[in-house]
Amino acid sequence: MKKIIAMCMVMIALLPSGVRAADTGCDSLPKYDALKTALTEARSQSNGGLNLDMWGTVVDRAGRVCAVVYTGEHAGSQWPGSRLISAQKANTANSFSLDGLALSTANLFSAGQPGGSLFGLQDSNPINVNVAYNEDGSLENFGTKKDPLIGEFIGGVNVFGGGLALYDDGGHVVGGIGVSGDTSCADHNIAWRTRHALALDFVSAGVSADKNDQIIFDVADGASAGGFGHAACGTGVQDVVATLPKTRAVVTSK
Repeated sequence: MKKIIAMCMVMIALLPSGVRAADTGCDSLPKYDALKTALTEARSQSNGGLNLDMWGTVVDRAGRVCAVVYTGEHAGSQWPGSRLISAQKANTANSFSLDGLALSTANLFSAGQPGGSLFGLQDSNPINVNVAYNEDGSLENFGTKKDPLIGEFIGGVNVFGGGLALYDDGGHVVGGIGVSGDTSCADHNIAWRTRHALALDFVSAGVSADKNDQIIFDVADGASAGGFGHAACGTGVQDVVATLPKTRAVVTSK
């Protein structure tokens, strides 16, 4: 028995620090049940788009997948391809947001187009193919507590609406959330409501008129006036955005 314990301790010591079970930023982030409840409630509201069911993913600040959920009856009730897109969106928003500058994936839409200031961003952090298409994955596990993405680094960059960085009450980035399954505008709206419900939207600065990471509709004739705009997708989407909850004010220490 002593030999077995010693061998286990040696194996743990040899693991890269980033993959030790206790060394994860996921511990302080919403767990599966909280994410599923928040996403389901957000999806049930008026968000524009096609009124489809959604996938949602949360990653920690390192980009590690913490939870994957869906809102439909089963894993096949949402677009299967949107599972990985939701993870990419979470990774993107987390990867390109700072404590003093929040950038949603919607804010990266125009900047990532040919001629945009961030053209080529989509190719900068390739998706982890071995994780994305894990041979042990099965549909019945997708979007559950057994999803093979959990605990892994998915990578990938996505530059349309649906990804938001997560901010604690001190205005610090603690991870990202990605939502996918509908039009990109509806995805953004649902992600926004979900983040708010999780109380992780203490955004201190951003490129929108409200100084946060809200979607910006300033694209005309294929160009964004401010460089961070998103194409409108669906009728009445701007009216829906106007009804979204405001981000929370950062709590300053006394």
